[in-house]
Amino acid sequence: MTILQSASHHVAQILNVVNGELCGAQNSSVVTRSWARCLRDFRLDPAQQAMPPILTQPEFNVRRDRMSDLIACAKLEMTTLYQQLADPELAVVLTDVDGVIVHMVSSVGFSQDVEPLGFRTGAVWSEREAGTNGMGTCLIEAEPVAVRQNEHYFAQYTSLTCSASPIFDDRGELTAVLDVTSRSPLLQQHSLVLVGMSRQMIENRLMDERFKHAHQVHFHSRPELVNTLHEGKLAIDGNGRVLAANRSALFQLDFRSLSALLGKQIDELFKTSLDEILARCARHSFHPVPVYRASASNRFFMVAQQPNLGASGSPKPVIGQPAPRAADVAPPAVAARSLATEAPSARLAFGDPQMEAQVRLAQRVITRRVPILLHGETGSGKEVFANALHQMSPARERAFVAINCASLPENLIESELFGYRAGAFTGAQREGRRGKIIQANGGTLFLDEIGDMPMTLQSRLLRVLEERQVSPLGSEAVVKVDFQLVSASHRNLAELVQSGQFREDLFYRLNGIELRLPPLRERTDRLTLMQHILAEEAEPERAPALAPEAEQALLRYPWPGNLRQLRHVLRTALALCDGDAIACQHLPAEITQGAAEASLPREPARPAAPDMPDDEARALAQFNAIQLNERDTILGLLHKHRWNVSTVARSLSISRNTLYRKIHRLHINLAQAETADQP
Repeated sequence: MTILQSASHHVAQILNVVNGELCGAQNSSVVTRSWARCLRDFRLDPAQQAMPPILTQPEFNVRRDRMSDLIACAKLEMTTLYQQLADPELAVVLTDVDGVIVHMVSSVGFSQDVEPLGFRTGAVWSEREAGTNGMGTCLIEAEPVAVRQNEHYFAQYTSLTCSASPIFDDRGELTAVLDVTSRSPLLQQHSLVLVGMSRQMIENRLMDERFKHAHQVHFHSRPELVNTLHEGKLAIDGNGRVLAANRSALFQLDFRSLSALLGKQIDELFKTSLDEILARCARHSFHPVPVYRASASNRFFMVAQQPNLGASGSPKPVIGQPAPRAADVAPPAVAARSLATEAPSARLAFGDPQMEAQVRLAQRVITRRVPILLHGETGSGKEVFANALHQMSPARERAFVAINCASLPENLIESELFGYRAGAFTGAQREGRRGKIIQANGGTLFLDEIGDMPMTLQSRLLRVLEERQVSPLGSEAVVKVDFQLVSASHRNLAELVQSGQFREDLFYRLNGIELRLPPLRERTDRLTLMQHILAEEAEPERAPALAPEAEQALLRYPWPGNLRQLRHVLRTALALCDGDAIACQHLPAEITQGAAEASLPREPARPAAPDMPDDEARALAQFNAIQLNERDTILGLLHKHRWNVSTVARSLSISRNTLYRKIHRLHINLAQAETADQP
């Protein structure tokens, strides 16, 4: 079908659907209602090539200034959302109440691709101007909206898919829309969920910003959900009167509108006064305390705090919340220096912008007990990062319990996680055993390589995360647990969900926020990091310097094993070095040879096969760049791992299919090799 035929078919479909509705067809979908508005109310011709109008710079500046506080609250959440979705072919955008795009986060390539469509800051994407689209339709419907490709009104936008959610201000009025627009042909349900979560965070941050002088009240019917996205929030003045509330507070207190709640006294809502609840929270170190509904028997758990402002009008630290950091207000260079000297994050970031951004995100969410998912290649330092998260968290005085889900035999994972009573099964310890989850109670539970957890156990882990209680094997007793959850995987969990290898509901439980650790080859602070590791390994002695040629070899090497491999190489070099400097002779031949080969001209890399997944293509490109003697490298790893292809693939951070293709291309005969290797 040609482009013209496709456009004609699209126009005919719209006319048929709308005319069918006008004749009495019962179709009340969001898209159908929008098409009808565009055709009947806005008199838009679906056959025309319409472009959204672009504001002049002065007009755009006025709009941005008008909502500067909202944009400031949204920027971090938009960046976080973009990192969570991890797709260069999408944009996260914020529009004002008229559909004007006031802020946009995307890759340079994607923004250049969609700019000819009028998809840029300053463009007006209301329904009246751009027809049916995520942002404009969301403004009219005032509810989350997904518009997939051919559901757009104008044919030129049918390459886009939008997921949008409305943002309401402290008066309950629709004030903006948060949207994710991509080229995906599928409606990404997880995108709509993440957009909704980000929208909630923006609304809460906006409420905090506009009511700095008010007492902050956080509550929920479940104590573990206080200080999470699901909590109800109230801003209370000094007389105990409600100034603002979020939508969760309305729902939990059963108010249909914000106007009905505003102005209420706190003792009209709960069986407590403002002074009493402030005193109780202070006595309990600002852990949630139980309170009851004033006119019912409903029980809630609440944390109330004094206004977070000092006498000078500048923010002051509040117990239970992180103090403002220089990195939040200082220029990037100053922020980098301050982060590099902070403990415990001092062992994480040494000047690399990617890593420092992840550290800043971690510092902002760890005090809120938000589940954290770490994603990075094998050896990129996920457990070190998780340990640092624990040291930054309120649970730092309690246990840090790490479990590698990939290394445990499947038949032992359940007993390791949940424990067992005495005599629960043959071979059980006589006195029974406390499971890892119970050991982590009050502290941090780190689930490494969570993507390798069997499906049969994922459902039980999900139940523990939802109910916050554990039943050891062979026991009917229930143990209440509370912990900071940190998970990690080198695999893409979203892709595992799509392929049915990982539970979607568990994925969203684990992924309160996803932090992506860059591989060593992409970090710009490699030299400083090497010097830091040398100092650690040489302690208490003075660490030797790196000779210039050794330094260049280390910097040019692609480090397929990441930080783990780097530490092993430097530890060995320290043992071999007898002088004041580490030279190339103290480094493995593969590193010095790789450095020499890296300086030679290379043929342009061939594009990945069209049917190869993006992650495999990137991994294949990475592995191709390691060394020219690729066949010897793979043969060496196969010998080392006793011809276990799965283990070799994991060590290279590539899939088994990719490794099998390389084995076939390099004419490695697995059957003959395995026979030759046997004694």
